[in-house]
Amino acid sequence: MSFLLYALIGGGAVALAAGQLGPFVIWRRMSYFGDSLAHSALLGVALGLIAGIGVSLGVLITAAAFAGLLVTLEHQRRLGMDALLGIFAHGSLALGLLVLGMAGGSQVDLMSFLVGDILAVSRQDALVMVAMSLIVVLGLRWIFDGLLSLSIHEELSLAEGWPVLRTRLIFMGLMAFFVMSAIKVVGVLLISSLMIIPAASARAISRSPEMMCLSASLIGLLTVGGGLGLSFVLDAPAGPAIVAVALAFFGVSLLMPKLQPDRG
Repeated sequence: MSFLLYALIGGGAVALAAGQLGPFVIWRRMSYFGDSLAHSALLGVALGLIAGIGVSLGVLITAAAFAGLLVTLEHQRRLGMDALLGIFAHGSLALGLLVLGMAGGSQVDLMSFLVGDILAVSRQDALVMVAMSLIVVLGLRWIFDGLLSLSIHEELSLAEGWPVLRTRLIFMGLMAFFVMSAIKVVGVLLISSLMIIPAASARAISRSPEMMCLSASLIGLLTVGGGLGLSFVLDAPAGPAIVAVALAFFGVSLLMPKLQPDRG
């Protein structure tokens, strides 16, 4: 049963990091960005395999490039950000599938990248994800005040002297690093679920931004544990089971009175 222990440790580490990132994704109205970044990861998988640099490095490079490109194009006026995200998300997903097909995709377990395989997490994978979680949490603690100010009012943050561009780039980099680490656990199609759903659920029990981040991580941890239990009982795929439990938490949160003002 050691595989369940490694799955719980690895999944818990991913949930902890996702819970810290999720509230900022919601406050900055970047929910679709997380989904787009996850989709771009499949292109990174394909390029990593072709270039022989490994899947993780390929995903990290592609996700970081994608995030940097979006930061650059964020204030252009030709297209809305939602349109850009849609183009990049579906374009990178299609290119990833195309490149994998041309490179002999039959040798790649595509489903493991799409929906994840948390039960295949090894001891080494679990330790890597714990390290990733610590890096994400510490990175967010470093920029927390500036990122919170930026999320509330960007122009005011500039006027107050916060390093807005640096803060945005660090946040995007942490998101890219998270996607690279989490892809093996929950897969391309479900990565954003652990960022968005627990954070959305945490709103109902949070009186402050700090409490919302803490609550989102706690709900994420409970979600991973509950999802693994559900998967074991029903003999169902673990990744979708985790998201199903997350949806159950969100449904309960809708019935609870909100303790903090809506930030958007």
